[in-house]
Formats: sequence, C-alpha cells, structure tokens
Amino acid sequence: MKKMKPNLQEKQFEDNEIIVSKTDLKGKILYGNRIFIELSGYTEKELLGKPHNIVRHPDMPKVIFKFLWNFIQGGKEIIAYVKNLSKDGSYYWVKAFVTPSFNGKGEIVGYHSIRLKPTEQAKQAIIPLYKELLEIEQREGIQKSQERLERILAQRGESYEEFVLSL
Repeated sequence: MKKMKPNLQEKQFEDNEIIVSKTDLKGKILYGNRIFIELSGYTEKELLGKPHNIVRHPDMPKVIFKFLWNFIQGGKEIIAYVKNLSKDGSYYWVKAFVTPSFNGKGEIVGYHSIRLKPTEQAKQAIIPLYKELLEIEQREGIQKSQERLERILAQRGESYEEFVLSL
C-alpha cells in the first residue's frame, strides 16, 4: 500500500473524541476505533494487520518513536505528541497515551494507544522542537538527534514525561 505525498491540509477532530488502537508486539494493528479509521483515511480492512507506522508522517523525528518504543517495551507507559499522515496526504496531530498490554503472567502481549486532541499551545511548542530534531537526524543521524533532545531536557531539568505533561 503506497502512502500519499504529504500535503498541508490539517484534519481536525473534536475535543471529546478519543482515538483508540491496539497492536501486537511488532506494532501491527489489531484494532482501530471509528475515529481512528476515519482520520487515517484507510478502511478497517486496509489498516488491520498493517504496521501502525502506516500513519507516520515524515515530519516526525525518529527519535520520538525510539523513546516511545524504549518505554513501552520496558513495560512503561508514555505520552507523546505525534503528527500522523492520512491516506490522502493530509495530517492530524494527537496527544498519544501508549501503554503495554499484559497477560495474566505479567508478560507484554501488545500495545494499546489512546489519543486525544492536543491543545494549540502544545502543538506550537512541539512543532519547532520536532523540526529541529528532524533536521539533525537528516544531517547527522538519530543518535545526534537523541543527544540534542536529552540536552534540551537536561537544560529544562525535566524528564521526557515531565516535559510532555508541561505542554
């Protein structure tokens, strides 16, 4: 399935709408609720079994997903702001709460994500940061991007989670 070229059309959703998806351990989509399917622009059939990164926007720095995967694979939840790409090339921003799902033995069996509409204030804070991290990644690689993010957090005296929650 070929992704569309991104365009500048932003999709909106309501403040009271909650986007939900579930994936397996590899990030393949097992479930997506109605609003997730609608915003993605794909049909349910097109989404199920596909990697969740089918909706990854190229403006997203890879280091954010590296942080995300490190947290959830380590059994911890994480909150992140994410710009997603729809099938038609439009985009939408989310505040994503991602958690591991456990079986009765305490083993991680998949991941669950609930996404809300971010505030404009949060988007305006995150957009220049992501732009800077992406430029560093494209020039010098993901390691340098991660080092820059860690320096920013250290300067603020905050963990990644504290930073995201402060927006």
